[in-house]
Amino acid sequence: MKVAVSVPDDVFEEAESLARRLKASRSEIYSRALAEFLRRHVPEHITERLNRVVQEVGVEQPDTFRAKAARRVFERTEW
Repeated sequence: MKVAVSVPDDVFEEAESLARRLKASRSEIYSRALAEFLRRHVPEHITERLNRVVQEVGVEQPDTFRAKAARRVFERTEW
């Protein structure tokens, strides 16, 4: 899909430089950048990655101290 976007001059120049270094098209650079941004900021992707990590390392029953500490951190974290 084609879209038109405006970016600051300095960001454009950095993207152009990166495209030349990677021998990639401008479209590929912007597409890869947007895809990475989405992976980092879409909550479902973050949850999926965390779930994979838990599956890989396995889950042991947390001790009471860790469970309470985790709960306190969770409650104080702004979402």
